[in-house]
Amino acid sequence: MSGAVVNLKNKAAGIRREVDLSSLDFNNCPVRDMMQQIGGKWSTLMLEALSQRPYRFGELRRMIPDISQRMLTQTLRDLQRDGYIEREVFPTKPPSVEYRMTDLGRSLYSTLALLLNWAEANHDAVRAARLRFDSANV
Repeated sequence: MSGAVVNLKNKAAGIRREVDLSSLDFNNCPVRDMMQQIGGKWSTLMLEALSQRPYRFGELRRMIPDISQRMLTQTLRDLQRDGYIEREVFPTKPPSVEYRMTDLGRSLYSTLALLLNWAEANHDAVRAARLRFDSANV
């Protein structure tokens, strides 16, 4: 695929990408690097929650009952490491911790919200397509 240029166009104004796949460094790809974290099972839910207001750890744990404490801790640390959220410790007994979205996280969320809205609007169509495909390829 040497010299291949993928021209991605959308009918929406301003959405256009031209990507020369032959010049991409797939070992240092910014899209893969970013999507690996935010595409995780729990990261999107955390960003969705924190886009509304800051939350304490326990509140987040109760909001998403099927996440383990370990996975919640790891997801929050990963989002904090990437700069999307920040953690504030309050000097109470026992100490309480609050998580909030950073400016970088808010800029990510403004774009992510478009994808989340699209997913909700098209979920039934995607599930129907999967069923058609699976039925035809049994």
